[in-house]
Amino acid sequence: MIILVGTGHVFNLSQVLLKGFDEKKPDILCVELDKQRYNALMFKQSNPEKYQEHSKNLPFLYKILARFQESMAEEYGVQAGEEMITTINYAQSHQLPLAFIDMNAQCLFIRMLKSMSIREKIRMLFSGLAGFFVSKKRVEKELSRLEDNFDKYMDEIGEKFPTVKRVLVDERNHYMAQQLVDLSKQHEKIVAVVGDGHIPGISDVLNKKNIDFETIRLSELRKEDTIVSDASTASFSVEHKIKFLMTLFT
Repeated sequence: MIILVGTGHVFNLSQVLLKGFDEKKPDILCVELDKQRYNALMFKQSNPEKYQEHSKNLPFLYKILARFQESMAEEYGVQAGEEMITTINYAQSHQLPLAFIDMNAQCLFIRMLKSMSIREKIRMLFSGLAGFFVSKKRVEKELSRLEDNFDKYMDEIGEKFPTVKRVLVDERNHYMAQQLVDLSKQHEKIVAVVGDGHIPGISDVLNKKNIDFETIRLSELRKEDTIVSDASTASFSVEHKIKFLMTLFT
């Protein structure tokens, strides 16, 4: 059995994840990371100053997206990717195998940039800069809209950011699903912690392969939280949406 746990990389989910791991008692834990991102995450924990120096060599757009995640995570009182750290620490403390099921993020991002049209790059740059003006309240409202109509949301992204959707979403969904299929041949109960935006795509692949699985969505993990409503009635632009989705996909 594969259990997909949908998270957001900027939310405080540590306690509910730990409780879930205790209840599910997995044979192996999987995270939406590659080994390079894992090493970077651990390096950031142990030596943040050197990590910042190393980060200067990353692609400009990559750094903008990463900074947005960090700024939003600060709004929620955590650090970006804390749910991954929680999962990793749980695996280590309970002597469970840990699998990195994602594609190499930096290579993927560089390939994506090379495939992008100039227009799409400009749009993505604009979305990156505009994202810093998105408040916590707006993120909460947009998350609710995403949950209500995921397919429509992704169609809008695909129209303006076709390369982003194809590379960062679709290709990774297929890759991670296949990793889980392969692991299911060796392990009876698998818990995979991935960005909630990946859940529908991975689920589709597993369904087509007739693999048994269940899902725990981000909304379920956060149902005990107090959702802050925004007095503003303005809707997100597609440029803001692509930035917001980075909290669920990357």
